[in-house]
Amino acid sequence: MDGIIVVNKPKGCTSHDIVYKVKKITNSKVGHTGTLDPMATGVLPLLIGKGTLCSKYLINHDKIYQAKIQLGQKTDTADAEGKIIEEQEIGNLNQENVREVLNTFLGKQEQVPPMYSAIKVNGKKLYEYARKGQTVEIQPRQIEIYDIKLIELDSENKQLQFQVSCSKGTYIRSLCEDIAKRLGTVGYMCELNRVQVGEFNISNSVTVEELQENVDAMDKHLISLENLFENRPIIDLNSRKLQLFLNGVQLTVQEKDGVYRVYSENRFVGIATVNKGLLKRDIVVF
Repeated sequence: MDGIIVVNKPKGCTSHDIVYKVKKITNSKVGHTGTLDPMATGVLPLLIGKGTLCSKYLINHDKIYQAKIQLGQKTDTADAEGKIIEEQEIGNLNQENVREVLNTFLGKQEQVPPMYSAIKVNGKKLYEYARKGQTVEIQPRQIEIYDIKLIELDSENKQLQFQVSCSKGTYIRSLCEDIAKRLGTVGYMCELNRVQVGEFNISNSVTVEELQENVDAMDKHLISLENLFENRPIIDLNSRKLQLFLNGVQLTVQEKDGVYRVYSENRFVGIATVNKGLLKRDIVVF
């Protein structure tokens, strides 16, 4: 079984927990292209079998999240799992001024990652420093917000929900804190749902429970490598060149540099790259 399956991760478990369960279901090698925190839910693309070989093509995907901010309180982790370390009053907010603030985040910008993150500084992860009460200088990172919009403003519970489309490397916890700051208060991320990673949307996802209960669910939801790369151009090899290709020989071709689907006699063979006129084997499906 080779390909990708899009799992809808529930709240309260790690991405590794999901990988472990799907590995038991499929009895195959399983990996993922990016973790979700235990409190987060939503799209978790899992790479199955030889699908694990295509992770390099998927790690730079843009993402879409729906997040909820609890205003008036700040936590040490910037999310609901941390301790409240500060409280502030909240001014009069309405949908119009909240939308104006959200729009100020559009475009390319620098963002400071949260202290409780897995980014390494001097060989140690930031959360390791944080757990020991140590401080360390965190370098800002370049990110881009493509779209951001208000979903709901709940004045009674001092919460606002928004949807954001952003580049790889964007920390939504930091974004929530920054939004609250521009609204004149403090805040933390109390809910997070990832609704899309690249082309993988939550509407096409499946739960682990569905995979466990329905033997046909895996085949139904599995995205084959052929379909995953369906927008890539095709290179067709005759039987002689196919054997050379399978043996790892780089073939001279006329195609431009890029990633290609390889076929032979109308059969999908795998994925290859062309670089300076040479076709190099990457993923072979048999």
